[in-house]
Amino acid sequence: MSATAEGPVLDIRGLRVTFTGGARPVRAVDDVSLAIARGEVVALLGESGSGKSVTLRSVLRLHPPRKTRIEGTIRVDGTDVMTLEGAALAAFRGKGASMIFQEPMLALDPVYSVGDQIVEAILRHERMSRAQARQRALEWFEHVRIPSPERRLEAYPHEMSGGMRQRAMIALALACNPKLLLADEPTTALDATVQVQILLLLRELQRELGLSMLFVTHDIGVAVEVADRIAVMYAGRIVEIGSVRDVIRTPRHPYTAGLLATRAHGGRLSGNRLPAIAGSPPDLANLPPGCAFAPRCGHAGESCMHEAPPVVAIGAGHEARCVLLKTAA
Repeated sequence: MSATAEGPVLDIRGLRVTFTGGARPVRAVDDVSLAIARGEVVALLGESGSGKSVTLRSVLRLHPPRKTRIEGTIRVDGTDVMTLEGAALAAFRGKGASMIFQEPMLALDPVYSVGDQIVEAILRHERMSRAQARQRALEWFEHVRIPSPERRLEAYPHEMSGGMRQRAMIALALACNPKLLLADEPTTALDATVQVQILLLLRELQRELGLSMLFVTHDIGVAVEVADRIAVMYAGRIVEIGSVRDVIRTPRHPYTAGLLATRAHGGRLSGNRLPAIAGSPPDLANLPPGCAFAPRCGHAGESCMHEAPPVVAIGAGHEARCVLLKTAA
């Protein structure tokens, strides 16, 4: 089944991901639903361990199947990803959806030149000669602004700087014209100046190509720069979602407000202590009853400790999962 022109490129409903390889099952993602429209960028924001990357990798079915239980539905441009196996799943990866990994040095094969790796990816998905595939790889190197692109095609990953490797990774991810681009904290391992360059490049390519993108980050500043909407995750759940403007200007979940308060700003320059969210993220194998954020929340009441937080609609496209919002309504 193909998605209509108006349908979402990514449609996740009721996603639950449980890792079963340890002493106790760990539910890393719990009842996540998310849709991304054509040409839209959504940022998944939260602390380490909140379930962001697990959600992202589930779209490509990258988790080890023997130790992972995935429930719910994932559709990319109308394709039911959960039903794909073998050759169909391999064909989907790179053509239906592709990923920019956090550390390209680990994602790229060290024994092959970067150009050969992109050529092989193109040949897997497209009917063309090796010469044509090489020409397309060269065009993408030029597109992502790699200097001396013909010479860089022959370079091995260790012969390129971190910024150049990430540009090559972007070229690899886009070489087969995927419907959906997944970005797993693609600027975290880079210097600050290079981070800005890569973010600007990604946003420019996204707009030029009309890409739909799911962008994982723990940096609010990055989310503001690249995204149209922000989904805030905590303990495997989306606790708030809305436009960048709504989430940043009027955060309604205490966790979102806490993340915003921890940003470095003028107060830090004057010598004031930077605020922090008290405590640590919960153990996903032993979540507390009620709201998972309640033990760290300064606004939590008795009901928060026992009552599962509902999803409350605040405005058009703005929702948060909090007992206090239900009480206020």
